[in-house]
Amino acid sequence: MAMTKGNEPANVACRKYEPLLEDYLSGELAGTRAKEVAEHLGACARCREAFELATASTHLLRALAPATGPGQDFSRLVMVRVRAAEEERIAERAGFWQSFVSLGWRFAATATLALGILVTYDAGWGRRAQPSASALRLINVSDFLAPSDPARPPANRDEALMMVAESNYANH
Repeated sequence: MAMTKGNEPANVACRKYEPLLEDYLSGELAGTRAKEVAEHLGACARCREAFELATASTHLLRALAPATGPGQDFSRLVMVRVRAAEEERIAERAGFWQSFVSLGWRFAATATLALGILVTYDAGWGRRAQPSASALRLINVSDFLAPSDPARPPANRDEALMMVAESNYANH
């Protein structure tokens, strides 16, 4: 396609006259407007070339016979293509989400395994490590403050600690 100095293709009409060329060609343009377009076509090579191309296209379209209907297989072929496009779109979408579904199943399996371990621990092993309620006894403040031998009070801090330790050891 040849280029003119305005960087526009050579066969492109002027912006003002391009919309009028088809009406002028079909004979819908009349009066002074038709005369103005005719004068412009005589002076402008680009518009004249575009008009000649449009005239040739119109003659070619008139020479061809009108097309018959699309045929009996048209609807079947269209539906086959629509179904194929739909299946392709579904497959594409499934491929995208498949990694998320797989990750979800992995999280669910891990959570189930962790829950099973916690329930097993609580049912069996967790209860063994804890002392029973019957083995516990209440600790009185007097066990720490009152000496086991009331006749002799502790002489120093070390003796006081030893008395507390002995009294707690004896109670167990």
